[in-house]
Amino acid sequence: MDTLLRDTINSVADSRFPEMSTEGRSFLEKILVRKEIEKGEIYLKEGEISQDLIFVGKGMLRQFYFKSNRDVTEHFSYEGCVVICIESLFKQIPTHLMIEALEPSIVYLFPYSKALKLSQGSLEMNIFCRKILEYSLIMSQQKIDGIRFETASERYNRLIEQDPEIIKRVPMNHIASYLLMSPETLSRVRSGVL
Repeated sequence: MDTLLRDTINSVADSRFPEMSTEGRSFLEKILVRKEIEKGEIYLKEGEISQDLIFVGKGMLRQFYFKSNRDVTEHFSYEGCVVICIESLFKQIPTHLMIEALEPSIVYLFPYSKALKLSQGSLEMNIFCRKILEYSLIMSQQKIDGIRFETASERYNRLIEQDPEIIKRVPMNHIASYLLMSPETLSRVRSGVL
């Protein structure tokens, strides 16, 4: 049995729906599809249609897009996180977001078509999928609120407190992009000038 798969399911379930039964977790082990992604590989490209919820078993991924010829990081995901391109997945339309592996990664794909069928037939799977989506929406709202209401220093300090793994493992240019500041501004924030 794939121990990493079991650990990944438990990590995702424990952080979003800790009440999920052992049977429900075991059922997911039979459905998820393992995929290895090389460092630097673009798993989902702009213009493609997202088909899966992605559970990260190992590695670091980022979602990003291009705006005015600049690369803008939307989100980072690492062990125990779920990656979703929500609009593309739900509407089955081409995405603007891309998914890149910043480290060699192992992910487990949860096909959206299966998630829908399972949600219709099982209250537990319905709750699990809903909790994943709720968590994703809350994280998006917190990021937007940070951009609207926090200074550059406050955004950086919140990232250090809430997600130290990102600070340890992600290049500073991607962190600056994620925090919607220039690398120079991030450098000033880190040195305490701002």
